[in-house]
Amino acid sequence: MTDPGHLFTRTLCDVVGRDALTTRLSEEFVFADLGADAVRSLLTFDDLNELLATCSPEPPRLRLHRDGSPVPVDRYTETAASSRNARRVVRPEALYRELRAGASLVLDSLDRMHPQVGAAADDLMRLVRERAQANLYLIWGESRGFDTHWDDHDTVIVQVEGTKQWQVHGPGSRPYPMKNDVDHTHTPPRDADGELHLVWEGVLRPGQVIHVPRGWWHTVTGTGEVSMHLTFGFTRATGVEWAEALVRRLFEEEVFRQDLPRFAEPEVRRKRQGELVARMAELAEELDVDGFLAERDARFPRRTSFSLPWPVEEGAPPADARVEFVPILPPPLSREDGKVAVTVGGRRYRFPAAVGPVLETIAEHRALTVAELAAHAGVEAGRTAEIVSVLSQHHLVLVR
Repeated sequence: MTDPGHLFTRTLCDVVGRDALTTRLSEEFVFADLGADAVRSLLTFDDLNELLATCSPEPPRLRLHRDGSPVPVDRYTETAASSRNARRVVRPEALYRELRAGASLVLDSLDRMHPQVGAAADDLMRLVRERAQANLYLIWGESRGFDTHWDDHDTVIVQVEGTKQWQVHGPGSRPYPMKNDVDHTHTPPRDADGELHLVWEGVLRPGQVIHVPRGWWHTVTGTGEVSMHLTFGFTRATGVEWAEALVRRLFEEEVFRQDLPRFAEPEVRRKRQGELVARMAELAEELDVDGFLAERDARFPRRTSFSLPWPVEEGAPPADARVEFVPILPPPLSREDGKVAVTVGGRRYRFPAAVGPVLETIAEHRALTVAELAAHAGVEAGRTAEIVSVLSQHHLVLVR
């Protein structure tokens, strides 16, 4: 059974090759059969039942769709009082009725509720270096929850239970469409006879995985039995994000903060435009793509997690305590003025140089006991435990 923390970077890459999920990502359709055992630990019906009962997700996080339209929430939820606030609570018998009638259940951000799915999402983020979210789709019968459509983000679909019929049609009339775009009227690709073009058609079974690039049209229908799959969605950096980062830097420039000379002579306005264009070109050279991507990585968020009681109590954790690295992306370390510095989630941390070997080691291995961490880092065990205690206070490691 595959460790969810290596589902993509190890298991999937071993099947399709790392290049398919890096340099060719978002450009090509990918299919892989990992085997049912590889995904069995991700999510079961027992897991889902417990999540629905304990997390009590409400619309719009949990919602139902049938034949391309949302099912009214009043048909499967009721209003309940929670402390001083009213909220929508799913009624089990009503949910069952709608699912029997062909509705598709969608549960967003499952990675925030279920550790195994969260570990897989983190693993995908380390591979593609973009933020990812995992949604659940559950349906019975031959109906479909959505019409033929395209998504404004890249997706990796993992079938975990049952089967589902997929038709992938390819990119439509507008290449690389975006969520906040100026044109959402583009159409799916069609062959000479007017029929929808097919890049791939097949029935996904447990353990099978596909990657559908952003903007690619697809049609998904039930096969007559149950189907439960996870969609890991992520949006890659585009030139628009680079330009937006450049615009944010313009606030530091006096010439850009000045009012435009609307009522001045034409030659004055042309001169100002020349100054603006020249300075923007200089800034564009300074903020090259590599620098922009490095800044983007430095702002990459940490998953919300807690490590009580260790960050609060005095004293260091024992040698057998498990230490887990919190940052999803391994941040680069720099040394300056006898200190070691690291930037995580947009915040810069500076520690004594002695922390460096411990921080580098846990960033590489991601999870070790205190004793193992000390051995790998070449730092005395007691000193390692003290460093771990400090790192946990800054939410850079968890102690279990």
